[in-house]
Amino acid sequence: MSSSRYLEIAEALRQSILGGEYPVGARLPSESDLATRWSASRGTVRQAVGVLAAEGLIGSRQGARRVVIRQERRHSFQQLTSFAQWAQAMGSEVSSRILSRTTRPATAEEASRLGVAPGSEVLYVLRLRRLDGDPVLVERTAYTDWVAPAVRELPEDCVSIMNSIAENAGIIAHYGEHLIDATAAGSEDARLLAVRRGSPLLRQRYLTYTATGRPIEWTDDRYRAGSVAFSVSNSAAAAPLERHAGPDVSHNGRC
Repeated sequence: MSSSRYLEIAEALRQSILGGEYPVGARLPSESDLATRWSASRGTVRQAVGVLAAEGLIGSRQGARRVVIRQERRHSFQQLTSFAQWAQAMGSEVSSRILSRTTRPATAEEASRLGVAPGSEVLYVLRLRRLDGDPVLVERTAYTDWVAPAVRELPEDCVSIMNSIAENAGIIAHYGEHLIDATAAGSEDARLLAVRRGSPLLRQRYLTYTATGRPIEWTDDRYRAGSVAFSVSNSAAAAPLERHAGPDVSHNGRC
């Protein structure tokens, strides 16, 4: 049997959970029943179920039928919302803890992203975010000098910095640019997220602006694997692709 067979079974079960066939609180069929359904060995089924347990979709208790404990947490980029707003809309309990706030010179990347001179002072904030009590996100954020005073005043357990500085200081994010990739957990990430060093993390880096285009923050967010999925919607109407025959295709040599 193909070594990827368990991944096929895991994907089918995942879609059944996300599609509502097995809602939160429901029990999955037994390993024996799943093995019969998929004409697979119980070992293969056990591997597939283990994938979903690692993702946090089902309970991880051994020796019993697995229970669906949550559905996919999907974060859409169609609206610029804070992590707290998104989590609360999903029905999750969110908590945060600011671990450190340091004024230091901007790194070369921070200066470039924030549009400040190299070496300019920024407020660097390290924060741990939790969903339903579990550590899921480590945030490392550089705030420009004009935003820093509002962030310094916030309590360590501030649930949403974005919401707080909007309400307290009138600093409102209107635009965001996002970069998404994967990275390996370093020592600090591993300790804070309770994963092994080198474990894969989903990384989201983003820059937010005011309505006038003034940079607010440059953030490096690292999510524990399986804790969130990002949803991006595309439309041909928003950015139509025109195909031309003949020499027009090259656009003077540029593709």
